Amino acid sequence: MDEPVIKAGIMSAEEITATLHGNYIVNGGSCTASGKVSARHASGGILFNGVRYETLQLTPVSEKENFFTLGNVTIGVDFHWQRKEEQSFRGGLEFYAAGGKITAINRIRAEEYLKSVISSEMNAHASLQLLKAHAVISRSWLIAQIGRKKDRAEKSCGGMKFNEREMIKWYDREDHDHFDVCADDHCQRYQGITKACLPAVETAVAETRGEVLTFGGEICDARFSKCCGGATEEFGCCWEDKEVEYLKGVRDTADEAPLPDLTCEEEAGKWIASEPDAFCNTADSGILRQILNGFDTETSDFYRWEVRYTRQELSEIIKERSGIDFGIIESLTPLERGVSGRISRLGITGSKRSMIVGKELEIRKLLSRSHLYSSAFTVMRDGEYFVLHGAGWGHGVGLCQIGAAVMGSRGYGYKEILSHYYKGARIEKAYI
Repeated sequence: MDEPVIKAGIMSAEEITATLHGNYIVNGGSCTASGKVSARHASGGILFNGVRYETLQLTPVSEKENFFTLGNVTIGVDFHWQRKEEQSFRGGLEFYAAGGKITAINRIRAEEYLKSVISSEMNAHASLQLLKAHAVISRSWLIAQIGRKKDRAEKSCGGMKFNEREMIKWYDREDHDHFDVCADDHCQRYQGITKACLPAVETAVAETRGEVLTFGGEICDARFSKCCGGATEEFGCCWEDKEVEYLKGVRDTADEAPLPDLTCEEEAGKWIASEPDAFCNTADSGILRQILNGFDTETSDFYRWEVRYTRQELSEIIKERSGIDFGIIESLTPLERGVSGRISRLGITGSKRSMIVGKELEIRKLLSRSHLYSSAFTVMRDGEYFVLHGAGWGHGVGLCQIGAAVMGSRGYGYKEILSHYYKGARIEKAYI
């Protein structure tokens, strides 16, 4: 296959203002645009510079020199670091109109996209081996995503089971109809050339050009999260109920000693209450800066953490986030855990009603006004307080970014890092 050209959805609004640095060809014709421009929704189309278009494509005259800037781009949607930024991008700019809004889409070559993803997902000053490992998994996920999108039969944006007793939801990343990937944490962070792309990033992408992880002849859906908390999770705990052989639970240590049975409540409680040795169990600020960009450094407790709520506060949060009035919350009861101790089914009992909720991300959403760090937690009552003691940051499936950063600092090569987190996967060339 040739290097893919992808479409990344950046933002949606009724009107979007952009600054074009250099000349851009409008819809492949003789007309060009530059400087500050505005596009807005108009009768199912797009009004641009006083002319209505059904679709709008702006192509840079020079791919190397031209770039465009968008203001008020929302990042970290629904997370505790959500905010707006001004961001700049190379490549083409497209607009699509739907639902009373227009969406700004960046059309760019995959390898250029990856340079930004790596610099956005982590610090561009990270070790070369970590950058190379992330280049491979980000490329793998991207190409696997595009491949599934072409096969509409496999397209899935998640699932839901809802009745009077249960509300089980999972969210997947294959729900974009008009572009391949979005630019936020829902897919992979992509913040254009706003994030510094240092020579090490250029080298990491160039030296792994076209490399992807494969298993059984197929490109891997290579998931990753910030901090596994000492043990990675299986795919089925967080998404649809199926086994993915290369996304199994792994102990995040060099010897990979067997994990205790963290599906057992007693063992999970012991694990979360302790701080077992793990690659991702580090307080080394130099290593953490490799992973934690700007707003991420606002979080300091991720390997083990604690959250306290009054009964009233927790009741209000759950009602606000779920839309269901449980009354005053009386208990939170873990009913099912994955191999990392992450809860996939949680019983919520209130004075008005009880319900079982899941999966991992839905639990995190319901128990915080943004997102709880992970669903690997235990529940204690301290008078009028609910105290959650937790482990890790994120779903925990696949590569643990902080663990991989520590491995890189200890001299592990990128292939060793990948073989640790994706058992049985191979590195192959998808394109030259």
